[in-house]
Amino acid sequence: MSQVVFSGLRSLRIQAQRNFGIAAPALNKVSDPIQQLFLQKVQEYKSKSSGGKLVDATPEIQREMKTELDRVAKQYGGGEGVDMTKFPDFKFEEPKVDPINAA
Repeated sequence: MSQVVFSGLRSLRIQAQRNFGIAAPALNKVSDPIQQLFLQKVQEYKSKSSGGKLVDATPEIQREMKTELDRVAKQYGGGEGVDMTKFPDFKFEEPKVDPINAA
């Protein structure tokens, strides 16, 4: 019986070490310099981004984006004053069926 208890304690100790190893990066204590650099860049990007606009966009890039959005809107039925984010309204009409004369 003591062998079963020691075996259970050993597996608990291993499980506790595994859980601790997984939880450590979540506490923002990253020991890997590449991961730390990645986190810094993500935080920098988050501080620069605002309102869904492009980060560090030049006027040329903004002009090109507007041209592409206008082209896509025209291609898919959008235009001046059309809300492309609204779900479309579907109208299904009952088809007209000719009666079959069984006589």
